[in-house]
Amino acid sequence: MATTTSDLSIIVGVAIFLATLHTSNILGVEGRAFFVFGDSLVDSGNNNYLATTARADAPPYGIDYPTRRPTGRFSNGLNIPDLISQSIGGTESPLPYLSPALTGRRLLVGANFASAGVGILNDTGVQFVNIIRPFQQLEYFQQYQTRVSALVGAREAKRLVNQALVLMTLGGNDFVNNYYLVPFSARSRQFSLPNYVRYLISEYQKLLRKLYDLGARRVIVTGTGPLGCVPAELAQRSTNGQCSVELQRAAGLFNPQLTQMLLNLNSQVGRNVFIAANTQLTNNDFIRNPQAFGFVTSKVACCGQGPYNGLGLCTQLSNLCPNREVYAFWDPFHPSEKANKIIVRQILSGSLDYMNPMNLSTIIALDSLL
Repeated sequence: MATTTSDLSIIVGVAIFLATLHTSNILGVEGRAFFVFGDSLVDSGNNNYLATTARADAPPYGIDYPTRRPTGRFSNGLNIPDLISQSIGGTESPLPYLSPALTGRRLLVGANFASAGVGILNDTGVQFVNIIRPFQQLEYFQQYQTRVSALVGAREAKRLVNQALVLMTLGGNDFVNNYYLVPFSARSRQFSLPNYVRYLISEYQKLLRKLYDLGARRVIVTGTGPLGCVPAELAQRSTNGQCSVELQRAAGLFNPQLTQMLLNLNSQVGRNVFIAANTQLTNNDFIRNPQAFGFVTSKVACCGQGPYNGLGLCTQLSNLCPNREVYAFWDPFHPSEKANKIIVRQILSGSLDYMNPMNLSTIIALDSLL
């Protein structure tokens, strides 16, 4: 008898439940551990503990978060790690690694090492001064494993890390806060755009290989969104509301090469460790046709000032929309919670065009059989 779509949904649902039980029994926590690395799209508050201007710890950030208070997330509410945590059975999102609350059994949930402003390259985001660059995020990951080993023993710590889900989000800042930050930037004088992209990919590969060496075995790597279409770039570079051609060219060069690099890494290690999430395609869906997703606009940010509310920071003095559900962008650079839900929906169940070589539901189902 043919298998129906509802049958497949039931199978995947049961697999997720079994995977959750499997991990819970081993580690005494609900859901598999979850680790997050990257920039402001996934930072859940590490920068709150740093002397930097790249912060989201003041209203109106967090206006729709369950506590209705700012947390350090660059969102009106939940961000991508929060929503992924929910999808893999987590009772809570992993805490920022710098949070004093990340102690004891809460370490077993995982940790968020991301830091707003960072990029693949160490010179990206220098204007933000004190941020956790990727090499430091990986050093913290090593430190984390030492702490967990002291809690549950080296063997169980290794198992927790090997069975964990990892999210890595980098790349956008290497363009908007480096190559295109100012006219004739140092990197733009050093590299043509195609050569710069190749350099970024080669440096990114080193970071991901290091992450693998540290025990990560399921790593979702997101590409950049449509960089030229965010309100900040429309405000600075667009005269007619059209996306910036040059930044769109950058994203168009970077994302396919990122996917190919990840597939090559999988070939080298002999298994599907790295998963390419085509967030550019997902963002394009609601940017090109916002009404189809319940948005009234994908050009104007909910919180900001100037053209498209795309200039400066989101502060208590900014324009603030009354209904965040109808805006694709929360602030000049970051999606709203509703847009984040659309992104995570594709991470969870998207086709090969969105998730290569498999989506998160498939990962969970496969891992439940191990």
